[in-house]
Amino acid sequence: MNVEYNHYKEFVEKHILDFLPEVDHKSITVYNAMKYSLEAGGKRLRPVLLLAACDFTGGDVKSALPYACALEYIHTYSLIHDDLPEVDNDDLRRGKPTNHIVFGHAMALLAGDALLSTAFEIMNKDMFMYFQDPARLKKRICASYEIAKSAGCRGMIVGQVADIEAEGKLCSTEMLDYIHLNKTAALITAAVRAGAHLGESDDEIMGKLTMYAENLGLAFQIADDILDVVGNERDLGKKTGMDSERNKSTYPALYGLDASRKRLKELSQNARDVMAPYYDNAEFFTDLIKSLEVRIK
Repeated sequence: MNVEYNHYKEFVEKHILDFLPEVDHKSITVYNAMKYSLEAGGKRLRPVLLLAACDFTGGDVKSALPYACALEYIHTYSLIHDDLPEVDNDDLRRGKPTNHIVFGHAMALLAGDALLSTAFEIMNKDMFMYFQDPARLKKRICASYEIAKSAGCRGMIVGQVADIEAEGKLCSTEMLDYIHLNKTAALITAAVRAGAHLGESDDEIMGKLTMYAENLGLAFQIADDILDVVGNERDLGKKTGMDSERNKSTYPALYGLDASRKRLKELSQNARDVMAPYYDNAEFFTDLIKSLEVRIK
């Protein structure tokens, strides 16, 4: 990752626990379970994208931090639930035992629920500060709405449903794109759109950033699918070969590695083309696409 990416990431890492609510000591286990998964690390792609989009559109990155962290809380909750035996049944995440291995299945489920509800508490609490500033309040409402919509049954959830129901079946390219655009790309797109709302984005820039994010999100999932085949557990921090074991509908499974790499290259070029008119101002976004391509070489 480039210097700018790492700068945003370090900012998120520094404050990721700041928004955890205080809980009664009698319920400290759920707090510890939430904290465990938040501290597990990872790329922090979604909050970084939110901050970068806010910065790109002339917004204040510091004031966007609550929304960036809220988004990472939602992403973390989704990973905890994905790892449960009833879904993907993974026991390793980011090089550490998954939440349910450490805290048990019931507590992992509740920790995920708590992270999801806390994300909206974070955003709503921030909005309280802007009741006397309708213009800035509207930006925050729009950002929160983008995140809520993409995390729910018009985004990530329906993608996960379609993914589960497609196991062991032959998918069309259209259906496979539908799964990935919702399961993975929805929150990535929400990150960029929310950041742009928090900045000074006009309709044209919002449209360009949305197209960029949709291509990035789809490319990101295809790269993950490729790495599940050719990657190694040490570098990825999770077991490989799990998609094949669960008969998941992925690009490599349905079309092979060569076609998957070709599709990834096409999506990456699409994303670059969208941001090309912004030249050096869009360097963060074009560098991010390059780093994605490097991951699978």
